[in-house]
Amino acid sequence: LRRGMQASKTENTKKAEPFYWLSVAKQKTSSEIINEARNVLRAIETRRPFTPTDGQRKLFGSGSSRGPQNRPPSVFSLHASSFDLAESRPVSGVRLSPLDHKPILITSAKDEDSSIFFPKPPAEAAEARKVSTASACLRRTTSLGNLFSAKVFLPDWNKEKLDSEEPAMMMNNLGRSNNYLAEQRLYTPFSDESRQLICNERISRSESEGFMEGTSGKFLFQLRGESDPMKKPGTNSSWPRSSGWKRRVTGLEDATRKNEWEEEEVFWHKKILPILHELKKKDNIEDLCLACTKLYQALNEGNMLGKQFKRRCELLKTLYKLVDIDSDPLCLKLAKIILAMKVDGKNLLSICKLSFKICRNEKNDSIVQNERLLDCLLEVLRNEDLQKNNEALLYCMGAIKFMSGNAVLLNEMVNKGAVEMLLQLMKRINNIKENDTYFSNLGHLLVQLTATLRNLADLPPARCQLICSGAASELCVALEQRVSDQDVCTYIVRILSKLSSYNDFCAALADCSRCYILFLALLNKHQKQQDLVIRIVFILGNLTAKNNQAREKFFKEKESVNTLTSLFQTYYELDLSAQTWYHDREGKGKNHLKHPSEAEDVMIKLIRVLANLSIHPSIGATLAAAHRVVELLVTVLEYKSIDDCEELVINAATTINNLSYYQVESSVVQDKKLHIAEMLLKLLMSDSMDGVVEAVRVFGNLSRYREVCDFIMQKKIYRFMIALLDSKNHDVCFSACGVLLNLTVDKNKRAFLMEEGGIGKLVDCLQDFGPADWQLSCLICKTLWNYSENFTSAASCFGGDTHTLLVLLTSLLDKKLALDCSLEREGRDSHKLHWEREFKPVAEKLLDRIQSHHSFLPAVPITLF
Repeated sequence: LRRGMQASKTENTKKAEPFYWLSVAKQKTSSEIINEARNVLRAIETRRPFTPTDGQRKLFGSGSSRGPQNRPPSVFSLHASSFDLAESRPVSGVRLSPLDHKPILITSAKDEDSSIFFPKPPAEAAEARKVSTASACLRRTTSLGNLFSAKVFLPDWNKEKLDSEEPAMMMNNLGRSNNYLAEQRLYTPFSDESRQLICNERISRSESEGFMEGTSGKFLFQLRGESDPMKKPGTNSSWPRSSGWKRRVTGLEDATRKNEWEEEEVFWHKKILPILHELKKKDNIEDLCLACTKLYQALNEGNMLGKQFKRRCELLKTLYKLVDIDSDPLCLKLAKIILAMKVDGKNLLSICKLSFKICRNEKNDSIVQNERLLDCLLEVLRNEDLQKNNEALLYCMGAIKFMSGNAVLLNEMVNKGAVEMLLQLMKRINNIKENDTYFSNLGHLLVQLTATLRNLADLPPARCQLICSGAASELCVALEQRVSDQDVCTYIVRILSKLSSYNDFCAALADCSRCYILFLALLNKHQKQQDLVIRIVFILGNLTAKNNQAREKFFKEKESVNTLTSLFQTYYELDLSAQTWYHDREGKGKNHLKHPSEAEDVMIKLIRVLANLSIHPSIGATLAAAHRVVELLVTVLEYKSIDDCEELVINAATTINNLSYYQVESSVVQDKKLHIAEMLLKLLMSDSMDGVVEAVRVFGNLSRYREVCDFIMQKKIYRFMIALLDSKNHDVCFSACGVLLNLTVDKNKRAFLMEEGGIGKLVDCLQDFGPADWQLSCLICKTLWNYSENFTSAASCFGGDTHTLLVLLTSLLDKKLALDCSLEREGRDSHKLHWEREFKPVAEKLLDRIQSHHSFLPAVPITLF
């Protein structure tokens, strides 16, 4: 409609042309056409799909596609026996390998071979060992029962073999061959060529009993001066050519180590041990929690958190026993301490499960926040091995997911950098290929991770971090790798559904070239999964709403439009069946109409994508000629009333309006124009003002055809158009005036304007809007120009509105007055452009025509609004 309007030739020509006629002298560019069209082609907005909050905190939601047999449990029992004490021992500085020879354990001096002896150590080192060994023996006696010492007899190996074998290997064999347990250091005289061996093993009474029954014990031996577990083996050893053991401990180093051990022992006995005794004696939960708080503070003060604490085993053993007490506040305190001790293996899994169990209860959110458990769990995710501890990370991530359901904890996550850390974890997961053993298990972890990101996406700071960290491309990689995992796909599209509603993230996602083919693949694979389909289609609607390049990329993907129409057909049939069922139930039909059904909601989003695609000139022309697309849109108008689902019907009318804009020979809209006009008549008769306006817009384009104009006159539709001029709404008046303009092309239909008071209402619109809307003012002048083509008297043509019209045109053509009035509305440059290029040429010609048939001009101009 608006594309073809132009100023007529001057009055000197034989016959003035209607403004409706198309220009053949100069073809306008696509950008000029789009700018001139003004709201004829419109992108459609719609609500984001609603995601209900899961009432229960579970590892996998109630709608999970994972069966109970294919997923880790959300409920489990956890006791002290779930922990492994052996894994709690401090890390040794040396790993010993087994010996080929079996040493002989000598328990008396009589059996000792005098030819084999240990050389005496230097005085300082020997004195240090005596002190250290004596204090160690005293400390162990209180908790480990009876201890005994033994003397070790080693066969007289030849020097070459001694040089070639790893001492660590020999020590391991030595440990396995013993029939007794020893927890004190052993040193027995050897030959001068040998070195003293020290047993540095700590084992529990239960392990001792198991060993005596036949289970091989584990002994760890070290050379003298190698008892510091943090010290890595050096290269300057007196033992020739033995790798990993070549380090010379100087007197200064030995003294430093002695001081550190002594300080640790003093701190242990003075600060830590009393608290452990308190934990063993107390049975009141509050007292136990208080003791745990003091314990954490003391451990932190003594720098005893971590893996290198000598008494770590004894400490953890006490803490593990307290897990059997059924108290979430106490277990939370225990979890914080145990996680700070950097446990691994089975113990890490158990403590992550304990944290998961605590966080699963929403009532614990406040104490979880107070104890700063989040810091500990984030540290686990940041540092632990992804493949080795994937199950522990799963429950750790599950606990964090539960925390993200709390607004306070959610904000805390953002402040602690959880967004970047979670994206890094996702990258690590994405690097695991499908043929890897851990690929499937990591899918469970990815569900928890993406569910957490979905909650974080609600916060503006988190959205900024997601954009800056390249979340769009990483989410697409995960989506592509997990196409068959419905849970992962659902959570990721929920994230994208939220974020694509924002222009900056939508632009970043549009730049991911593979996202379009990925979305199409998911739509084809999961056609019947409404919650997944509707979000993908919503994302596509966001991508195509404002980005012409995104429209091109999607449209060029193979079978893109066919996929949309196939989905439309599927959900149309589902909706038709549901509608029949509802109408068969007495009294249920009206309740159903309050909100769109699931099938209707999918169709609403699908139509939105088609409407947005049609804004692109070449794509719009192609879709206008696509029989299947137009037929589905018309079908909606046929079977669905606006009372059934207003948004669906209006979106269908909007899309038809966009497609009707393109005048191509193969246009299906043009072929079905009369049938479409009949369907639009239902919208005009409805109580929905939005529906009426949308129908008027479509009539504005279809009224270019004579058959539709005849239909409008026959059905008295022009009366609606004239009545709408009173609406005081720019867009409504603009659309109605467009229809009236096209009707005035036919000189036999012009009289209706005078009969229905149309002239007066057009003049009122010009006075009401004036400089506020130069495009509407231009359209009114064009309508009046067409209407007055064959009149010889201004008075007979415009009647009592002639004087008002003359005053208005004179005032609006005063550049200074007109543009000064428009400064409050929009920018001066924009209004000036519309005034000069659109309104002024038409208004001047109309004013000349009126003045040539009218003799007087007003002395004073009227006030413009």
